[in-house]
Amino acid sequence: MLSAGTTLGPYEIGAQIGEGGMGLVYRARDTKLNRDVALKILPDAFASDPDRLARFTREAQTLAALNHPNIAAIYGLEEGPAEAGPHASAGRVRALVMELVEGEDLSQKLEGLRATGSGLPLDEALPIAKQIAEALEAAHEQGIIHRDLKPANVKVRPDGTVKVLDFGLAKAMEPASGALPSMSRSPTITTPAMTLQGVILGTAAYMAPEQAKGRAVDRRADIWAFGVVLHEMITGRRLFDAEDMSETLAAVLTRDVSLTTLPAAIPPRLRALLRDCLIRDPRQRLRDIGDARIALEQIIAGAPDDVSAPASVTAAVAAWPRTLPWTVTGTAVAGLLLVLSLWAPWRAEKPVDRPLVRLDVDLGADVLLPAPTSGGSTVAISPDGTRLVYASGSPTKLFTRRLDQPKATELPGTQGATAPFFSPNGQWVGFFSGGKVSKISVEGGAVVPLGDAATPDGASWGEDGSILLGAFRKGLVRIPDGGGQPQTLEEPTGGELGLVHPDILPGGKAILFAADNPGPVDRTIIQVLTLANQRRKTLVRGGASPRYLAAPNGAGHLVYVNNATLFAIPFDLDTLETRGTALPVVDDVAHESQIGTGQFGVSRTGTLVYRRASSGASAMTIVQWVDSSGRKEPLRATPGLYRDPRVSPD
Repeated sequence: MLSAGTTLGPYEIGAQIGEGGMGLVYRARDTKLNRDVALKILPDAFASDPDRLARFTREAQTLAALNHPNIAAIYGLEEGPAEAGPHASAGRVRALVMELVEGEDLSQKLEGLRATGSGLPLDEALPIAKQIAEALEAAHEQGIIHRDLKPANVKVRPDGTVKVLDFGLAKAMEPASGALPSMSRSPTITTPAMTLQGVILGTAAYMAPEQAKGRAVDRRADIWAFGVVLHEMITGRRLFDAEDMSETLAAVLTRDVSLTTLPAAIPPRLRALLRDCLIRDPRQRLRDIGDARIALEQIIAGAPDDVSAPASVTAAVAAWPRTLPWTVTGTAVAGLLLVLSLWAPWRAEKPVDRPLVRLDVDLGADVLLPAPTSGGSTVAISPDGTRLVYASGSPTKLFTRRLDQPKATELPGTQGATAPFFSPNGQWVGFFSGGKVSKISVEGGAVVPLGDAATPDGASWGEDGSILLGAFRKGLVRIPDGGGQPQTLEEPTGGELGLVHPDILPGGKAILFAADNPGPVDRTIIQVLTLANQRRKTLVRGGASPRYLAAPNGAGHLVYVNNATLFAIPFDLDTLETRGTALPVVDDVAHESQIGTGQFGVSRTGTLVYRRASSGASAMTIVQWVDSSGRKEPLRATPGLYRDPRVSPD
């Protein structure tokens, strides 16, 4: 233990302010940069233990990989003699130099409520929970799990900002041979044999059951701990509370999770979120903390609990005009739903409240929109927001309609056409048909072949006249202005199945796209490619069909779909980085079930056109079990594109 006034390199050590996992934490003064920091110092008793030293070093490397406003930052790793004077050495010391986070930790806030028998008010608990989820989401996207999430590791600053601390138990996600785990302020369980399977690490009252068993864990262990912490914030009681650590572990392993202590007035959506986070079997547990973050945002925004109801679209966004300057509209058309969302952005320097507008677009009773495919959206809107184009019929043909006209007209010669897209000036429509990409004037006329496109997955028409195609099993290919042989621009790497849904950003110097990966989790990852150096940057995991919405004041947004929900997140065109939090805009967007291709289009003026998922060929269904009496029981309550059910022989 170091005394106040001791120096370590340029750091003058002050009072001890806590324990971070296995390290003692001191307030210190950085004499070079003239700022207060936190030093997490490895105790002398552990200095000769190579396993603990390895963990300490790994914590530094882990924290250095995380850069997020809700994660305490690391400034460096200091090693050297600690000196009380010019010649007085206290031996060599290793210390993490970390951001000093003022304020009380969450366990202190909850401890003060325990005597009252109540938890935090929801308007205080939910923003804290959302920020914790955002921190975990950022870590998980870097392949890092915390493994010791608990109230003592969550600081709440006076301004309400949450900082998640102590990633000392974090481990890069990989085929793990070890496990994690460990009562609110009970010590973190550690062992020198930490690299072996069967070893328990963590904090007893918050560890997942698989963690308590010493099994290998993944991000779902953090989701369990998040659920336990959220439950404690709402109720003011620990979910697993016993007299000692062994009894607490036994409770985690054997006691059924009960939500009966939850206040009766909490929203059903919040109750459902807790239930999904606290499923004992990790295979059935919520799989992505980002889904928890989205649910919390919807609850905070006042979204209705029945998100599958058609009327939910208007209500879900009613609270958002001050956040995003958009209004949303819905429409039902001849049994098939085509919805225009008009938000008239950027007409003033600051967003203003605008009434929601409902606009009926009657496509006609004979319109048959095809089922969604990975090739692209079957509906598009011109850059100026004045004209629709869509594929209809069997075989499909393209139809176009100005919004100030009563009827659509067929574009002749477009039999078999799919995935229409507009040129930047709105005078041409590109499409795929017969293994080729072609174009036709919006006024009709001859179809002009441009190049081969055997397996297209989305397209974007650049300002220079070239067309960028995404392709399964291939990558991003470019067709020159006027047509010609496709040129490969970027190929898949590693295990990627293809690069799809491209969108050329303004200026033509970078491209948004989705990388298609194998596996059901985060199959598509939205990335941006800088053409000057061919460097990629991951923006969103689990999103598809990215599109950029520009604005004269630079307040652009990245919009994308995840399953049936359309999201928007601020996007900086200069730094090619997202800012803030993605917000759900519409909950009922039709999409293809494999790589999630969304059936929507956007214009430069802020008009969104999309197909509803709850009707027609794009209908989403619920899987139900029907007994001999006709009684129905949902097997999968979440609507989806389910097909060809089978019953096992038994």
